Amino acid sequence: MSNDFLVFDQVTKRFGALTAVDNVSLKIKRGEFFSLLGPSGCGKTTLLRMLGGFERPDSGRIYLEGSDITDLPPNQRRVHTVFQNYALFPTMTVWDNIAFSLKLAKRPKDEIEDRVDDILRMIQLSDQAWKYPNQLSGGQKQRVAIARALVDRPQVLLLDEPLAALDLKLRQHMLIELDAIHDQVGITFIYVTHDQGEAMSLSDRIAVVNVGKIEQLDVPAKIYEAPSSRFVASFIGDTNFFSGVIESVDGDYCLIKVDGFPQIKAYNDKQLKIGQRVDLSVRPEKIRVTLAPPQPEKGASINVFPSKVGDIVYQGVYTKFWVTSGQLRIQSLKPHSRFLLDQEPITWNDEVFVWWHPDDGYMVEASP
Repeated sequence: MSNDFLVFDQVTKRFGALTAVDNVSLKIKRGEFFSLLGPSGCGKTTLLRMLGGFERPDSGRIYLEGSDITDLPPNQRRVHTVFQNYALFPTMTVWDNIAFSLKLAKRPKDEIEDRVDDILRMIQLSDQAWKYPNQLSGGQKQRVAIARALVDRPQVLLLDEPLAALDLKLRQHMLIELDAIHDQVGITFIYVTHDQGEAMSLSDRIAVVNVGKIEQLDVPAKIYEAPSSRFVASFIGDTNFFSGVIESVDGDYCLIKVDGFPQIKAYNDKQLKIGQRVDLSVRPEKIRVTLAPPQPEKGASINVFPSKVGDIVYQGVYTKFWVTSGQLRIQSLKPHSRFLLDQEPITWNDEVFVWWHPDDGYMVEASP
């Protein structure tokens, strides 16, 4: 095998007629925070369970540090899992929960005490060591579960929707803590989630999974700004799609004819020819909504379309607008970088202009 730390090599897993994982090949680096992201039932948890030894592939192999672990039982793999329900022993204290695997392995008493005390300090729960799980908050239980999985220094830590049971503010706090824990221990974390925000916040790289296949594998910024397919563009955050035909090409740019809408100028990153079909993705934060027409800098070219405001949702940090232009409904997101009450408000049924730069769209699909 190569020097890659963790390798899925053409792995397939079926459950009856359902192919949960379809010929997936994947390489993960040592020390990486790697996320498997996708909707429910896409196959991401099955990949995790095969790595943990709880499921066996129907075909393909899994390698860890060059060794084939495909047929090893879970207790012979240095791979530990943190589940969303914590799975703590209710009759054991925090200290004993964390020490359990070390005691099972018959480690020396001094080593157990040193390791448990060290990791309690790392998760900032030394003062809770002799409490029981039912005396802890949800975030504290999650930290104990992570500490228990890390205390005997596995090669890989698997996290299966670990924050799903927590409320929004606690999830946001735990994201920061998880990132800090990963930086401190330096082992490979593999994180399964359907929450795009979690994956984007934590990951060095993300594999977007759909119907058992990896649609795109890249760093978060690339997946968001340069999605490889319509599915990825729509699953990772919100976007507007403009489907049409290339009507003309001028250097690096083209004009797209969209049914029921004026021509759109776009950067022709796919080097498409006249007559080819394309789906153009434009993120809501790239689209501006103003009462007055924009005044572009001399020589600049922007897409400008008169529109009418349909719906408005105020969300504190930003406002979402849905406007109608031609036969299309377009979403825009306006951040509140200035004090909102000092600005002329845009309200329902206002006649407005939507506009964006041609470079701010991205072609996600093209067919002959």
